[in-house]
Amino acid sequence: MNADLKIVKQNLSFNSPDNSNIANNNSHDNGLVDNCTVDHLASVHKDAKLGKGCIVGPYAIIEKNVVLGKNCIIHAHAVISGPSFFGDDNEIFPFAVIGEAPQDLRHKGEPTSLKVGNRNIFREHVTVSRGTIHGGAVTVIGDENMVMAYSHIAHDCIIGNRVVMANNATLAGHVEVQDFAVFGGSVSVGSFLRIGESAMLGAGSMIDRDVAPFSMVAGDRAALQGINSVGMTRRGFDSAERLIIKRIVKMLKRKEPLQNIINEFSYESDSLKPMVRLIEFLQTASRGITR
Repeated sequence: MNADLKIVKQNLSFNSPDNSNIANNNSHDNGLVDNCTVDHLASVHKDAKLGKGCIVGPYAIIEKNVVLGKNCIIHAHAVISGPSFFGDDNEIFPFAVIGEAPQDLRHKGEPTSLKVGNRNIFREHVTVSRGTIHGGAVTVIGDENMVMAYSHIAHDCIIGNRVVMANNATLAGHVEVQDFAVFGGSVSVGSFLRIGESAMLGAGSMIDRDVAPFSMVAGDRAALQGINSVGMTRRGFDSAERLIIKRIVKMLKRKEPLQNIINEFSYESDSLKPMVRLIEFLQTASRGITR
């Protein structure tokens, strides 16, 4: 796990909003709960907590031990189970089911949770599971992620920031996804794998090994295609940074021994931070690298 994702996982106390912005929802007969708008056909548990400005649509269900930050929008027929903790400005679309029990036969009802940051979008029919005691007992999602229709995030996954998952993308349990990763439609990722920052996974890819940061992969089983130069450019990486990443990815594609690659680039300038993060990722690969 890289340092940024450790911070996401350890410091998600911000996802439990300030008590001054939270109301217990004892009644919603008139559609208003302490500066929230709750449709009279919605079901909100009396112990759920909604931040100021939240909107809950008809037939939405918010269960016990759910905490929403400010200005969250829960559309009609969405379901949120708990314990789940959300930051501000999240939007959950119809028929999404967020925070339900993990789909793991070993799970016996132990207390586990889901923690979600700010400004995330969960489109129609998305499912997100809570953690298990066999992982970290928590599923973690950072900030500003877009999870498109029918996608699934399984138990104990750790998702960074500004990740895009196109329709039907599926993560098995214990997957780590770093910042700015992009998933094409119907991508499937196996358990315990890692998807590096700014990686791009082509539609329909079947992922059975770690995917290196800044790389593009595609196929069944996925193979390395090159670097995500467009994504790196959009993030503001300069030509020197892109060039050295390209050198490393070319060596990976040629299937040169991983330790040789690590040794060659460990002595390069530490000022090239993307290269340092890529080498650190390769050093900690325990399930192979997609090549």
